[in-house]
Amino acid sequence: MGTIYQSIEILSKEKGIDPRIIIDAVKDAMLAAARKQFKGNEELAADFDPKTGAINIFAVKNIVETVTDPVKEMTVAEALEFDRNAEVGGQIRFPKKTEALGRISAQTAKQVIMQKVREAERDTIFNEFHNRVGELVTCTIKRSEMGDMICDMSSKSEGRLPRREQSRLENFQIGDRVRCVIKTVERAGKNAGVILSRADCEFVKRLFEQEVPEIYDNTVVIKACAREAGERTKIAVASRDRDVDSVGACVGMKGMRVQSIIRELRGEKIDIIEYSEDPVQFATHALSPAKIGRVTVLDPNDRHMEVIVDDNQLSLAIGKKGQNVRLAAKLIGWKIDIKSEEEKRREVEAQMAQLQVSGAPLSILGDFGLPEKIIERLFEAGIGTVERLGAMTPDEIMQLRGIDSRAMDEIQNAVNGYYGPYEGEEVAVEGEAAPAEAAEAAEAEAPAEAEPEPAAEVEVSEEKPAESE
Repeated sequence: MGTIYQSIEILSKEKGIDPRIIIDAVKDAMLAAARKQFKGNEELAADFDPKTGAINIFAVKNIVETVTDPVKEMTVAEALEFDRNAEVGGQIRFPKKTEALGRISAQTAKQVIMQKVREAERDTIFNEFHNRVGELVTCTIKRSEMGDMICDMSSKSEGRLPRREQSRLENFQIGDRVRCVIKTVERAGKNAGVILSRADCEFVKRLFEQEVPEIYDNTVVIKACAREAGERTKIAVASRDRDVDSVGACVGMKGMRVQSIIRELRGEKIDIIEYSEDPVQFATHALSPAKIGRVTVLDPNDRHMEVIVDDNQLSLAIGKKGQNVRLAAKLIGWKIDIKSEEEKRREVEAQMAQLQVSGAPLSILGDFGLPEKIIERLFEAGIGTVERLGAMTPDEIMQLRGIDSRAMDEIQNAVNGYYGPYEGEEVAVEGEAAPAEAAEAAEAEAPAEAEPEPAAEVEVSEEKPAESE
């Protein structure tokens, strides 16, 4: 049994695990094997002897006043035969022969031990690396598993670089030294352990921190980053010192700093953009290299904006397969609709034509005393213009939901009020015809009489433009 204790010490040193954890795993394994071998309802316990390295198995009975389960309980009188100091609430342990454990039980014990060791190893890795998420590490490619790279890290630990966290431009060989960022540390699951990444935005940020001293000392701050690994990265930077150019600091003299990062990313394109608190200005920078005409915020709450560009800049602003506008939207955190000047002009013309065809909005009847509730009911019924409402008969309006005789009277009064000035104009014109004809007749019969005053005609001509408006 002494060899067991030596094996435990060796295993604990190799895996970096506390020996007590392995001893507890061995005890649990022996208990599992004993339960499978003895096949009883006895309450079993295991005890480890550090001197001999032996693990002893015991059947445990609780001392009670009244026995309800003879297999697990015994009275004080029975317990006194084994222990003179026995009392209620105590326990009596009966040794079991561990030699009786067969090959199957030993195999079960081995499986339990390995499972417990793996769990302890995962806990050790998690405790070591969960506070290092986002840190840049250098590791060596150890082997490949279905496209995933297993990397040898420091502290006798391994990390997994999944295929989805690799750039399409990269191709690694066993033994290559690569720089990665610790993305997550998973405690359970099939791929438990340290998950590395070279496709995450944090990887680019850490590279800039290493290459640009101004970022490392916090003079220049990385405000946002959007990336499609192997294609393009957009990174927004801002300076805390008015004398320091944030974009120039990241580019470096003759582009040396950013070129070093591009080489690490195997030629991936990088756009360095100046950050702005103004979303319009920020969007203008983010859509570079395209030149932006104007930006309109459509909905500040929903963070939605519209960008208009010249016709020859549209394809450049959208980018290959929409990549440029997609990365810009991700960078600024807004929805972006890009349109050319021609598209916007056609859209405005279509809207104007629609307004001319549709007529006056129904809401204008509110100015003529129609309550808002009745206007809402008419809108719900699909009536959006005064012309549509005026074309309906009273019976058709009364059949609408929520319209009664009182509401009908209010609708008629409002519609009459809206059309009243137009009807008045027609009446005034018709009323002037008779005096005009009489004047002509009077002029023919008595030329010496004065002509009728043209005041009414002037008044009508002044009202017409006001009504047309």
